[in-house]
Amino acid sequence: MFFRSFFDENLAQMSYLVGCQQTGEAIVIDPARRIDPYFKTAKKEGLKIIATAETHIRADFIPGSREMAKRCGASVHVSDEGDEKWKYHQLEGIDYVLLKDGCTFHVGRIEFTVMHTPGHTPESISFVLKDQGGGSSEPMGIFTGDFVFVGDIGRPDLLEKAVGMVGSAELGANQMFHSLQRFKQLPDYLQVWPGHGAGSACGKALGAVPMSTVGYEKLNNWALLEEDKDRFVKMLLSGQSTPPKYFSTMKKLNIYTGDV
Repeated sequence: MFFRSFFDENLAQMSYLVGCQQTGEAIVIDPARRIDPYFKTAKKEGLKIIATAETHIRADFIPGSREMAKRCGASVHVSDEGDEKWKYHQLEGIDYVLLKDGCTFHVGRIEFTVMHTPGHTPESISFVLKDQGGGSSEPMGIFTGDFVFVGDIGRPDLLEKAVGMVGSAELGANQMFHSLQRFKQLPDYLQVWPGHGAGSACGKALGAVPMSTVGYEKLNNWALLEEDKDRFVKMLLSGQSTPPKYFSTMKKLNIYTGDV
Protein backbone atom coordinates (compact mmCIF):
# COMPACT_ATOMS: atom_id res chain seq x y z
CA MET A 1 0.00 0.00 0.00
CA PHE A 2 1.15 3.52 -0.79
CA PHE A 3 0.33 6.31 1.68
CA ARG A 4 1.17 9.99 1.44
CA SER A 5 -0.18 12.93 3.45
CA PHE A 6 -0.38 16.51 2.19
CA PHE A 7 -0.51 19.59 4.40
CA ASP A 8 -1.87 23.02 3.42
CA GLU A 9 -0.18 25.44 5.80
CA ASN A 10 -2.65 28.26 5.12
CA LEU A 11 -5.61 26.18 6.32
CA ALA A 12 -3.69 23.70 8.48
CA GLN A 13 -5.54 21.12 6.39
CA MET A 14 -4.56 17.49 5.91
CA SER A 15 -5.40 15.36 2.89
CA TYR A 16 -4.23 11.92 1.89
CA LEU A 17 -3.33 9.92 -1.22
CA VAL A 18 -3.72 6.17 -0.69
CA GLY A 19 -2.86 3.68 -3.39
CA CYS A 20 -3.00 -0.06 -3.96
CA GLN A 21 0.35 -0.98 -5.46
CA GLN A 22 -0.98 -4.32 -6.65
CA THR A 23 -3.59 -2.77 -8.96
CA GLY A 24 -2.11 0.71 -9.47
CA GLU A 25 -5.31 2.42 -8.28
CA ALA A 26 -5.47 5.30 -5.81
CA ILE A 27 -7.89 7.50 -3.88
CA VAL A 28 -7.58 10.99 -2.40
CA ILE A 29 -9.20 11.56 1.00
CA ASP A 30 -10.51 15.12 1.57
CA PRO A 31 -8.74 16.64 -1.45
CA ALA A 32 -7.61 20.25 -1.19
CA ARG A 33 -8.61 22.81 -3.79
CA ARG A 34 -5.24 22.54 -5.56
CA ILE A 35 -5.17 19.05 -7.01
CA ASP A 36 -1.95 19.06 -9.07
CA PRO A 37 0.21 17.71 -6.19
CA TYR A 38 -1.89 14.54 -6.05
CA PHE A 39 -1.52 13.86 -9.76
CA LYS A 40 2.20 14.60 -9.64
CA THR A 41 2.74 12.15 -6.79
CA ALA A 42 0.47 9.52 -8.32
CA LYS A 43 2.35 9.68 -11.62
CA LYS A 44 5.69 9.37 -9.86
CA GLU A 45 4.48 6.27 -7.99
CA GLY A 46 2.86 4.65 -11.01
CA LEU A 47 -0.67 5.10 -9.66
CA LYS A 48 -3.92 6.20 -11.26
CA ILE A 49 -6.37 8.20 -9.18
CA ILE A 50 -9.78 6.59 -9.60
CA ALA A 51 -11.67 8.03 -6.62
CA THR A 52 -11.96 10.76 -4.01
CA ALA A 53 -13.77 10.72 -0.66
CA GLU A 54 -14.95 13.55 1.58
CA THR A 55 -15.54 13.19 5.30
CA HIS A 56 -18.04 16.07 5.49
CA ILE A 57 -19.32 19.31 3.97
CA ARG A 58 -16.49 21.76 4.59
CA ALA A 59 -16.74 25.30 5.94
CA ASP A 60 -13.14 26.43 5.41
CA PHE A 61 -12.38 25.62 1.76
CA ILE A 62 -13.77 24.18 -1.46
CA PRO A 63 -12.47 20.63 -2.00
CA GLY A 64 -11.07 19.56 -5.35
CA SER A 65 -13.36 16.54 -5.72
CA ARG A 66 -15.45 17.79 -8.61
CA GLU A 67 -12.41 19.09 -10.47
CA MET A 68 -10.71 15.72 -10.05
CA ALA A 69 -13.82 13.95 -11.30
CA LYS A 70 -13.81 16.12 -14.41
CA ARG A 71 -10.08 15.76 -15.04
CA CYS A 72 -9.64 12.00 -14.64
CA GLY A 73 -13.12 10.53 -14.20
CA ALA A 74 -12.61 9.82 -10.50
CA SER A 75 -15.71 8.72 -8.62
CA VAL A 76 -16.66 11.00 -5.73
CA HIS A 77 -17.62 9.32 -2.43
CA VAL A 78 -19.72 11.52 -0.12
CA SER A 79 -21.94 11.11 2.90
CA ASP A 80 -25.64 10.33 2.66
CA GLU A 81 -26.08 10.67 6.42
CA GLY A 82 -27.37 13.52 8.54
CA ASP A 83 -30.11 16.11 8.36
CA GLU A 84 -32.24 16.00 5.21
CA LYS A 85 -31.95 19.79 5.07
CA TRP A 86 -28.16 19.60 4.90
CA LYS A 87 -26.96 17.10 2.32
CA TYR A 88 -24.90 17.18 -0.86
CA HIS A 89 -26.88 18.43 -3.87
CA GLN A 90 -26.44 18.64 -7.64
CA LEU A 91 -24.17 15.66 -7.99
CA GLU A 92 -25.32 15.14 -11.57
CA GLY A 93 -22.58 15.15 -14.17
CA ILE A 94 -20.06 13.27 -12.03
CA ASP A 95 -19.70 9.66 -10.96
CA TYR A 96 -20.72 9.78 -7.32
CA VAL A 97 -21.24 7.24 -4.55
CA LEU A 98 -23.46 8.01 -1.54
CA LEU A 99 -22.21 6.49 1.70
CA LYS A 100 -24.09 5.24 4.74
CA ASP A 101 -22.83 4.00 8.09
CA GLY A 102 -21.38 0.51 7.86
CA CYS A 103 -21.00 0.33 4.10
CA THR A 104 -17.68 -0.51 2.49
CA PHE A 105 -15.92 0.39 -0.73
CA HIS A 106 -12.62 -0.64 -2.27
CA VAL A 107 -9.74 0.91 -4.14
CA GLY A 108 -7.81 -2.03 -5.45
CA ARG A 109 -7.35 -4.32 -2.46
CA ILE A 110 -7.70 -1.53 0.09
CA GLU A 111 -10.99 -1.61 1.97
CA PHE A 112 -12.69 1.42 3.49
CA THR A 113 -15.50 1.01 6.04
CA VAL A 114 -17.73 3.99 6.70
CA MET A 115 -18.50 5.20 10.23
CA HIS A 116 -21.14 7.88 10.71
CA THR A 117 -19.55 10.22 13.26
CA PRO A 118 -21.87 13.24 13.66
CA GLY A 119 -20.98 16.14 15.91
CA HIS A 120 -18.84 18.55 13.94
CA THR A 121 -21.49 18.29 11.24
CA PRO A 122 -24.62 16.10 11.01
CA GLU A 123 -23.37 14.22 7.94
CA SER A 124 -19.77 13.70 9.13
CA ILE A 125 -18.31 10.29 8.35
CA SER A 126 -14.95 8.63 9.01
CA PHE A 127 -13.19 5.94 7.00
CA VAL A 128 -11.58 2.88 8.58
CA LEU A 129 -8.83 1.51 6.32
CA LYS A 130 -7.89 -2.15 5.97
CA ASP A 131 -4.95 -3.12 3.75
CA GLN A 132 -6.17 -6.44 2.40
CA GLY A 133 -3.53 -6.33 -0.30
CA GLY A 134 -0.90 -6.40 2.41
CA GLY A 135 -2.44 -9.56 3.80
CA SER A 136 -4.04 -7.98 6.87
CA SER A 137 -7.44 -8.97 8.21
CA GLU A 138 -7.35 -6.14 10.77
CA PRO A 139 -7.78 -2.40 10.16
CA MET A 140 -4.75 -0.11 10.08
CA GLY A 141 -6.16 3.34 10.71
CA ILE A 142 -9.05 5.76 10.50
CA PHE A 143 -9.47 8.98 8.53
CA THR A 144 -11.39 11.14 10.98
CA GLY A 145 -11.78 14.37 9.03
CA ASP A 146 -12.90 17.03 11.52
CA PHE A 147 -14.23 14.49 14.03
CA VAL A 148 -11.15 13.65 16.12
CA PHE A 149 -7.94 15.66 15.92
CA VAL A 150 -4.68 15.14 17.76
CA GLY A 151 -5.52 16.39 21.25
CA ASP A 152 -8.89 17.88 20.34
CA ILE A 153 -12.17 17.31 18.47
CA GLY A 154 -14.17 19.23 15.89
CA ARG A 155 -16.30 22.16 16.98
CA PRO A 156 -20.08 21.60 16.69
CA ASP A 157 -21.18 25.23 16.47
CA LEU A 158 -20.37 26.22 12.88
CA LEU A 159 -23.80 25.51 11.42
CA GLU A 160 -25.37 27.75 14.05
CA LYS A 161 -22.80 30.54 14.02
CA ALA A 162 -21.96 30.55 10.31
CA VAL A 163 -25.21 29.41 8.68
CA GLY A 164 -27.82 30.35 11.29
CA MET A 165 -29.24 26.90 12.12
CA VAL A 166 -30.56 27.71 15.59
CA GLY A 167 -30.05 24.96 18.16
CA SER A 168 -27.64 22.98 16.01
CA ALA A 169 -24.62 23.73 18.23
CA GLU A 170 -26.01 21.99 21.32
CA LEU A 171 -27.43 19.17 19.22
CA GLY A 172 -24.05 18.70 17.56
CA ALA A 173 -22.26 18.67 20.91
CA ASN A 174 -24.55 15.90 22.16
CA GLN A 175 -24.05 13.95 18.95
CA MET A 176 -20.30 14.36 19.32
CA PHE A 177 -20.39 12.84 22.80
CA HIS A 178 -22.12 9.72 21.46
CA SER A 179 -19.81 9.51 18.44
CA LEU A 180 -16.81 9.54 20.77
CA GLN A 181 -18.20 6.60 22.74
CA ARG A 182 -18.14 4.66 19.50
CA PHE A 183 -14.63 5.88 18.71
CA LYS A 184 -13.47 4.55 22.09
CA GLN A 185 -14.48 1.04 21.04
CA LEU A 186 -11.97 1.00 18.19
CA PRO A 187 -8.68 -0.88 18.69
CA ASP A 188 -6.05 1.15 20.53
CA TYR A 189 -3.44 0.43 17.86
CA LEU A 190 -5.50 2.08 15.11
CA GLN A 191 -3.73 5.07 13.60
CA VAL A 192 -5.70 8.33 13.52
CA TRP A 193 -5.35 10.48 10.39
CA PRO A 194 -7.13 13.80 11.04
CA GLY A 195 -8.34 16.46 8.64
CA HIS A 196 -6.54 19.36 10.34
CA GLY A 197 -3.55 20.23 12.48
CA ALA A 198 -2.63 23.16 14.72
CA GLY A 199 -3.83 26.51 13.38
CA SER A 200 -7.20 25.39 12.06
CA ALA A 201 -10.36 27.27 13.05
CA CYS A 202 -12.29 23.98 13.15
CA GLY A 203 -11.30 23.24 16.75
CA LYS A 204 -9.97 24.96 19.89
CA ALA A 205 -6.60 23.37 20.66
CA LEU A 206 -5.44 21.11 17.85
CA GLY A 207 -2.04 19.49 18.22
CA ALA A 208 0.79 20.08 15.77
CA VAL A 209 1.65 16.38 15.50
CA PRO A 210 0.26 15.15 12.15
CA MET A 211 -1.15 11.82 13.34
CA SER A 212 -1.94 9.81 16.47
CA THR A 213 -3.53 6.54 17.58
CA VAL A 214 -6.88 5.73 19.12
CA GLY A 215 -5.15 4.53 22.28
CA TYR A 216 -3.07 7.68 22.66
CA GLU A 217 -6.11 9.92 22.20
CA LYS A 218 -8.06 7.91 24.77
CA LEU A 219 -5.28 8.63 27.28
CA ASN A 220 -4.61 12.27 26.42
CA ASN A 221 -7.44 13.94 24.51
CA TRP A 222 -9.58 15.97 26.91
CA ALA A 223 -12.77 15.11 25.02
CA LEU A 224 -12.21 11.39 25.37
CA LEU A 225 -11.37 11.70 29.05
CA GLU A 226 -14.59 13.52 29.99
CA GLU A 227 -17.29 10.94 30.80
CA ASP A 228 -20.08 13.22 32.01
CA LYS A 229 -22.16 14.28 29.01
CA ASP A 230 -23.44 17.54 30.46
CA ARG A 231 -19.95 18.69 31.44
CA PHE A 232 -18.66 17.57 28.05
CA VAL A 233 -21.27 19.61 26.16
CA LYS A 234 -20.55 22.68 28.26
CA MET A 235 -16.79 22.36 27.81
CA LEU A 236 -17.06 21.75 24.07
CA LEU A 237 -19.28 24.77 23.42
CA SER A 238 -17.34 27.17 25.63
CA GLY A 239 -14.46 29.19 24.27
CA GLN A 240 -15.10 28.54 20.59
CA SER A 241 -13.87 31.42 18.45
CA THR A 242 -16.03 33.43 16.09
CA PRO A 243 -15.78 31.65 12.72
CA PRO A 244 -14.37 33.57 9.75
CA LYS A 245 -17.11 35.32 7.77
CA TYR A 246 -16.40 33.36 4.60
CA PHE A 247 -17.33 30.07 6.32
CA SER A 248 -21.01 30.73 5.63
CA THR A 249 -20.39 31.03 1.90
CA MET A 250 -18.17 27.95 1.84
CA LYS A 251 -20.79 25.82 3.57
CA LYS A 252 -23.44 26.79 1.05
CA LEU A 253 -21.15 26.24 -1.92
CA ASN A 254 -19.91 22.89 -0.71
CA ILE A 255 -23.32 21.25 -0.56
CA TYR A 256 -22.93 21.35 -4.33
CA THR A 257 -19.60 19.45 -4.07
CA GLY A 258 -17.50 22.50 -4.85
CA ASP A 259 -19.20 23.40 -8.17
CA VAL A 260 -18.44 27.12 -8.56
